Amino acid sequence: MKYFTFTDSPLGPMLLTSNGAALTGAYFVGQRHYPPVADDWRQAPEAAPFAAAREALRAYFTEGRAAMAVPLKPEGTDYQRRIWRAIATAPFATTISYGELSARLGNPQGARAAGAATGRNPLSLFIPCHRIVGGDGALTGYAGGLERKRALLAFEARVAAGLDPAFPALQVRAEPETV
Repeated sequence: MKYFTFTDSPLGPMLLTSNGAALTGAYFVGQRHYPPVADDWRQAPEAAPFAAAREALRAYFTEGRAAMAVPLKPEGTDYQRRIWRAIATAPFATTISYGELSARLGNPQGARAAGAATGRNPLSLFIPCHRIVGGDGALTGYAGGLERKRALLAFEARVAAGLDPAFPALQVRAEPETV
């Protein structure tokens, strides 16, 4: 059974999905690869681990807390899950390139494949794919939209610099960026 709920964030509403034990998805409403709520999904705001996920998001956006101790179970191919595990090691307030991400997994020529897998990350913020950038440092590709990616990276840089950890009030488009 798949459970779902919605939660608010400073970057717009988010859909959270769960298998009843672990978080399987965290999507900005309307982002690229946003899953349609299926007939066999059950809306259950109290299902595990939604309370922990909401608390982790609150702590991230209001305190700049980097660690999100929520059980995760992303659904994807073996390669995608390997990429997502590597993304999860990207430290708060840092960026790495798609090429570096791929090289960490033994494939220095696999930047495009790493980018494609990164774009399918079902756990926005929990697996911080906003920290992955182009080889020249350019902000490229983010399923939630480049405005959100830019805002998240600027926020993390401010927190790392010791500035106010509260996420600034922002207005961003809810639509995904076009490619």
